[in-house]
Amino acid sequence: MSTALKKELTLENLNCANCAAAIEAGVKELPGVTEVSLNFTTRRLVVALEDEYASSEVAKDITRIAQQHEPDIKVLDQEQGHSFYSTWGQTINFIKASQIILSALLLTTTFVFDFSPNVNITLYIISYLLAGAPMLIKAGKNLLQGQVFDENFLMSLATVGALAIQQFTEGIAVMLFYQIGEFFQDMAVNKSRKSITDLMNIRPDYANIQTPGGVEKVSPEEVRIGDILLVKPGEKIPLDGIVISGQSMVDTSALTGESMPRSVQSSDEVLSGFINKNGLISLKVTREFNQSTVAKILEMVENASSKKAPTENFITKFAGYYTPIVVGAAALLAVIPPLVITGATFSQWLYRALIFLVISCPCALVISIPLSFFAGIGAASRNGILVKGGNYLEALNNVDTIVFDKTGTLTRGIFKVSQINNEDWLTGDELLEYAAIAEGNSNHPVAISIIEAFGKEPLRHDIEAYEELAGYGIKAIIRGKEIFLGNDKLMDKENISRRNTNTTGTVIHAAIDNKYAGYLVIEDEVKEDSPQALQDLKQLGVKRISMLTGDSRSAGAKIAELLELDEFYTE
Repeated sequence: MSTALKKELTLENLNCANCAAAIEAGVKELPGVTEVSLNFTTRRLVVALEDEYASSEVAKDITRIAQQHEPDIKVLDQEQGHSFYSTWGQTINFIKASQIILSALLLTTTFVFDFSPNVNITLYIISYLLAGAPMLIKAGKNLLQGQVFDENFLMSLATVGALAIQQFTEGIAVMLFYQIGEFFQDMAVNKSRKSITDLMNIRPDYANIQTPGGVEKVSPEEVRIGDILLVKPGEKIPLDGIVISGQSMVDTSALTGESMPRSVQSSDEVLSGFINKNGLISLKVTREFNQSTVAKILEMVENASSKKAPTENFITKFAGYYTPIVVGAAALLAVIPPLVITGATFSQWLYRALIFLVISCPCALVISIPLSFFAGIGAASRNGILVKGGNYLEALNNVDTIVFDKTGTLTRGIFKVSQINNEDWLTGDELLEYAAIAEGNSNHPVAISIIEAFGKEPLRHDIEAYEELAGYGIKAIIRGKEIFLGNDKLMDKENISRRNTNTTGTVIHAAIDNKYAGYLVIEDEVKEDSPQALQDLKQLGVKRISMLTGDSRSAGAKIAELLELDEFYTE
């Protein structure tokens, strides 16, 4: 928002998607407000203001507008509104649940016990007020402010009318069922919201910046382009940058989904959200935090629900015309038939008009559409799938091609040693032991698979020297013998004649004292549910399924054949 003043607020206890849209529309009408964005997912309201419009005044006005639609809303400054699940919100939910249960119990007692008519009426009224008082109060406030045609007015009108014609059970039951629906809607919203916010743990908490006085821990927002950061093993990389010293393995799975850690060294680019696995690295910052990769992902997820699908926009507009028409039709239904139909009574047709009002209430229509999109985005994020907004969720109806990554997506991303091919001058167990000892200090998935295949704790104290050769493998001195363990390029670099392999897995060659010792084959496993998932996609109308992988062509071809993919691209 390009304005002189921007104010960010959090609307605590905002649980109604329809109310959120109404609040946003109301705030737009305030004097001095030039732009408004209310994100239902995060409950964050961003308001752009003119210079002369005091931010303290707009906060009061926003509170007034918000509480017209949801009385429990508390308007907080952005720095106050970090928790989506405040104690106050939990208390409100407990009170609502208690009111619903008590109202239902009182209504039930009128069926179970044979009370006098006066006692029954008293119980009916108490039961109705317990269930319907919040809605009656809200409808009354809206009427005083000129907001007539909403679900609060329709439900209040229909249920009070039912009580007036002594249809107590129907009136109370309608209000009870509505409140139960609202309660479960709030639970669904909070569950989806929690699923989305759980994804926010990729955000770095701090950055270690190098200063003339030493290393200082600061907020990522305080770091500037060109600053030098120190990232220790186990820490998140806080901002995008270029490695200037050190080397390490980085876990990129939070951003890329790739389970295999990546080796980085001087002059390599790293992104915020990566996790440094085992080495100490220094990096030069290339983007400030608000422009960093992780910040853009967070912004995308947080604002997903603000990008409305065409269906949502249609329903919002439709409700504006639908509600007044329903009220008018109900009024005509109550008045006209008794005047023109012989024998028709006013009380009978009033009862029918009230039934028409209840079943025509647009709240389910208006709420269910945005809620279904919101719940869909939440359910997807709970399963690690980012959907950029309701419009994109709806666009998935038209998808005919899907492209999958291989490792960690179609396959488990958990590697196992599938073959041990040793030369004649040593045994397979000896080859595996040397490999396990050499990899004993690494947490790379390939190293872990070798140690697991060895079946016991390798004797790490047998390692006399160790060097990681980035992009090639490792070099170690074990029991006085020089061991090379790595890929084809390592063998070629050391001029060691190797065996040609024709396998689908990852090949780890081994050499002892410059003499070729054999190779291990390490393979990923297809996930148990991948074949069924791809079959389900085909049944849903997806015509073409492709796979991309950095693995060799033989490895990609094996998985593609196993899963009956339409096409695949490797290396």
